[in-house]
Amino acid sequence: MSTTNNDVSHEFLAFKLGPEEYGVDILSVQEIRGYDTVTRVPEAPEYIKGVINLRGVIVPVVDLRLKFKLGSATYDEFTVMIVLNLKGKVIAAVVDGVSDVVRVEPVDIRPTPEFGGIIDTRYISGIATVGERMLILLDIEALILSADITGATPVAA
Repeated sequence: MSTTNNDVSHEFLAFKLGPEEYGVDILSVQEIRGYDTVTRVPEAPEYIKGVINLRGVIVPVVDLRLKFKLGSATYDEFTVMIVLNLKGKVIAAVVDGVSDVVRVEPVDIRPTPEFGGIIDTRYISGIATVGERMLILLDIEALILSADITGATPVAA
């Protein structure tokens, strides 16, 4: 994981996408907001719900359930937006709900399993076991800075 040191425990914000629990480094979380009105952007992929105005900053809103192809999203009173900030890039990630902050010891983090290219795992940094829980840890830097979120065109070598 790009944001962790192998010698110390780290805290992750745990959230739900369907029945599964995911975790994102708490240091990348700017704030948690209820799901609110989003302004649609023409020709955006389905998983980019649009943009919000966050205190004068226009922030793209990405529905992680749709981004990760986990089925259709239902928006209810538990749906929240996790506003993430990394290297000056800000996005709001729509999730089914936030549960808690979890401290994870480095020994409890396993590498992402290999699926032989069948499953895109580029945004998964590892799998953490905390007691009976299993958290899929997201590489939020890879997600936020990816061309399909920021709209950046990859530079040909």
